[in-house]
Amino acid sequence: MIEFNEKERRMVLKLVYYGPAMSGKTTNLLQLHELLKHEGRGDLMVLDTTDDRTIYFDLLPFFIVAPSGLKIKVKVYTVPGQVRHDATRKAVLQRADGVAFIADSQLSQSTNNLASFESLENNLALVGLDVDSVPLVIQFNKRDLSAIVAEEDILHTWEPTGIPVTMAAAIKGSGVVETFSLLVERLYDRIDDRYRIASDHGLNKRAFVNRMVNVAEQEGD
Repeated sequence: MIEFNEKERRMVLKLVYYGPAMSGKTTNLLQLHELLKHEGRGDLMVLDTTDDRTIYFDLLPFFIVAPSGLKIKVKVYTVPGQVRHDATRKAVLQRADGVAFIADSQLSQSTNNLASFESLENNLALVGLDVDSVPLVIQFNKRDLSAIVAEEDILHTWEPTGIPVTMAAAIKGSGVVETFSLLVERLYDRIDDRYRIASDHGLNKRAFVNRMVNVAEQEGD
């Protein structure tokens, strides 16, 4: 549900990291936040709940400004993975413009991954969103551990869905930016289709994605 104010020439986009408890959602956001240049990120906010946390930050608190003058801000959230916090998960998913599903690669977590993905589908429907139309990527995290699902088995299962899949070891920072970049690409396709960002506002996909991803990759330059 893109927040767009035509009169103020302002757009706010919301990305949500979703997945089972302890899959690495928070680690992804902490790593992403750490990679950002200080001038390109807002403060990291933590909302503690029993056994889990919801965190968020403004990715671009000062906006991307398109050649037309359109200002675009992105907010990034996690949801708590514990089932007991399902009401919070629904609330965070409200008006989501894109979702990164963070799965746990450990063989012992396969059932939890499937249950969490089903809850994502159900909760999106409950807040008026369709899993088939919301920009979505899947990350299989914890690839640095033993006893994990083989990559070929993951791809065999998920490639037929058309949902992009990435592999990550978020605790080491591996795959964090790649996952985020894929989500941003799909997000751009959605907003361009609806608001003609390229033709009406002069901001093409490459420039949009580079602006987002370069914020994360150029720390230390």
